[in-house]
Amino acid sequence: MDGGAAYNPRTVEEVFRDFKGRRAGMIKALTTDVQEFYRLCDPEKENLCLYGHPNEHWEVNLPAEEVPPELPEPVLGINFARDGMLEKDWLSLVAVHSDAWLLAVSFFFGARFGFDKADRKRLFNMMNDLPTIFEVVAGTAKKQSKDKSSFSNNSSNRSKSNSKRGSEPRPKFSKAEPKDEEEEEGVEEEDEDEQGETQCGACGESYAADEFWICCDLCENWFHGKCVKITPARAEHIKQYKCPSCSNKRARS
Repeated sequence: MDGGAAYNPRTVEEVFRDFKGRRAGMIKALTTDVQEFYRLCDPEKENLCLYGHPNEHWEVNLPAEEVPPELPEPVLGINFARDGMLEKDWLSLVAVHSDAWLLAVSFFFGARFGFDKADRKRLFNMMNDLPTIFEVVAGTAKKQSKDKSSFSNNSSNRSKSNSKRGSEPRPKFSKAEPKDEEEEEGVEEEDEDEQGETQCGACGESYAADEFWICCDLCENWFHGKCVKITPARAEHIKQYKCPSCSNKRARS
């Protein structure tokens, strides 16, 4: 499953070289080879993962069968969301998870071979000097390299933009919002009538007004976001949400 089986990086420099190779492969999948990557991520197939190898190659495949796996596993089921989002949003989401996986693999090696605090800090600083996969896919890496002096201002603007986006209505979810005191009593009674009987399709617990929920467009069951690993930010980009049960049924049919 993984090209790292041929060798075990043991020094900071070797782990960083491993990181760069895997990173280059995943960037290739999400940019220059994107049509082939898109084709391989067929939602009709089982849970698929994107792997980057130290030799700068990439692979879409099923997760490792052994438990625990030789290395941390990438996020599962990237193919299920392919047709439910805009392509650029889907690629960006895969890029974010790919960045997280690269960090997990590198620090797995660090823990395995006993890197101390100084080595871990040096490794992170070396990795942090490179643009993230998300920055490359989203096109922000080029902008940053052109005008490094404005980096802090750009970061501030992005934070403000993210805050605004987080306050916009999100599709197919329910979450309590602050209400005026005069309206609060009546609205609470309505919520109890409409949501009080609702139960999470995953854990079976009842609706709670302070929790994020999302509804499956196929079976129309509601789920805690935490139970199906959907955050409010991710929900913004989902056009048609399919719960894990409906996704698995579709993959098997």
